[in-house]
Amino acid sequence: MTFRNGLASLLRPEDSVVVLIDHQPFQLANLNSHDPQMVINNSAALAKAAKAFGVPVILTSVVAERGGVIFSQITDAFPGQEVIDRTLINTWEDEKVVEAVKKTGRKQLIIAGLWTEICVAMPAIQAAGEGWDVTVVTDASGGVSVEAHEVAIQRMIAAGVNMMTWLAVSAEWQRDWARTEHVDGLIEVMKQHAGGSGIAYLWEQQLLNTPAPSRAAG
Repeated sequence: MTFRNGLASLLRPEDSVVVLIDHQPFQLANLNSHDPQMVINNSAALAKAAKAFGVPVILTSVVAERGGVIFSQITDAFPGQEVIDRTLINTWEDEKVVEAVKKTGRKQLIIAGLWTEICVAMPAIQAAGEGWDVTVVTDASGGVSVEAHEVAIQRMIAAGVNMMTWLAVSAEWQRDWARTEHVDGLIEVMKQHAGGSGIAYLWEQQLLNTPAPSRAAG
């Protein structure tokens, strides 16, 4: 197996495309590897970070008529965008999804979804085998158990798939704070979704905008 290392292996927004798979009520109902609210938060954060960096996001569901539509926390970031609804469990066997990804011209394929062991592992392993540079965002995904999620991660790593968290993906896209064109958008995402880091930033801004107390004249 070829190791994924070196500067060229890091994620670049101009080469990335995100596919969000089956973030739907049915899957969330049996999500047991993570706190469900955390997965909703993290998947929305990944979607918004991608938008902030100009990274295309493909939204796809499976049999939404019965399983429910994708969380509004995600779709609200992309008003009017089509959600590709499938019958195939393996997203990478759905020609419409694959064609949408190919049209972007990007080769760094970033995947997150529910459940990790099924709807994430299948397309990630297939796409990696077809030569795509595949990254799975583990904290914007989840399985029916901790074991299911962790075994799926081990299986995908063995197939050459890269593993990251949403904040790590965002940092890799940013790479250099001197690149200011996307900083404002990233900060907005962090304020909304990065927990203590976002709150600390707001606190820092409060302190910077608080006048120092003046000394009484002696």
